[in-house]
Amino acid sequence: MFQKVVHFLLIIVGLAALGSCSEYQKALKSEDTKVKYDLAQQYYDAGDFKRANRLYEQIIPKFRGKPQAERIVFFYANSYYQTKDYYLASYQFDRFIKSFPKSEKVQEAAFLGAKSYYMQSPKFSIDQTETYKAIEKLQAFINIYPGAKEIPEANEMVKNLRLKLDKKAFEIARQYNTIRDYRSSITAIDNFIIDHPGTPYKEEALYVKFDSAYRRAMNTFEYLKKTRLTEAKEAYNDLKKFRPEGEFIKKADELITDIDEELVNYQETE
Repeated sequence: MFQKVVHFLLIIVGLAALGSCSEYQKALKSEDTKVKYDLAQQYYDAGDFKRANRLYEQIIPKFRGKPQAERIVFFYANSYYQTKDYYLASYQFDRFIKSFPKSEKVQEAAFLGAKSYYMQSPKFSIDQTETYKAIEKLQAFINIYPGAKEIPEANEMVKNLRLKLDKKAFEIARQYNTIRDYRSSITAIDNFIIDHPGTPYKEEALYVKFDSAYRRAMNTFEYLKKTRLTEAKEAYNDLKKFRPEGEFIKKADELITDIDEELVNYQETE
């Protein structure tokens, strides 16, 4: 009995879906703008943003210059956002703001547009053009609407994006250590710290600098060794001063022993 009821309900749901699909297909082919508009609104209110989007796309040209245009264009942009097509969402929200600068929806459009740019930001290892664009859009929103309820979220997104840029810059600097170009590594890390003074990667950057200075000193010409050992010890002291109980200090302590021993040998020789 239970299986029959379930089977019956599935048939009802299937017929309803077919009917809805048929209604949608008819609306797409219809020349009646009101039919498309009303059905688009039904789909939008029901959360079927993909179908609503297709219908809005067809009727937008028909409503240019009319009172309904503002509403339709916003829903059209938001339907892209809701279906996670962030590239077209950001583009359409920008168009909405330019077309309806006095709309009550401008603030919401500015935030959703900026968030759409945020969602397009790629992983740190590839080109970060979209990340810079997202920061620009979010910062503009923060500056224009400082009292908006979305400000905490906007600030958090900016923080995440800047952290991503920090990560990329640090990895570029660190790669010189990886390929054993220790001289370039030291310079690159110094530049990274100067350019990113508040970076959460500073402790690790200081360790990488020390590691590069250590390896450079231990593998240099004899007549340069004392100078470079001293430079390596200075790099160690910088790390120790910045984070004396940090996660990298233990590894650094193991290397500094070699440097101290070498420096003692030089003092005895002299």
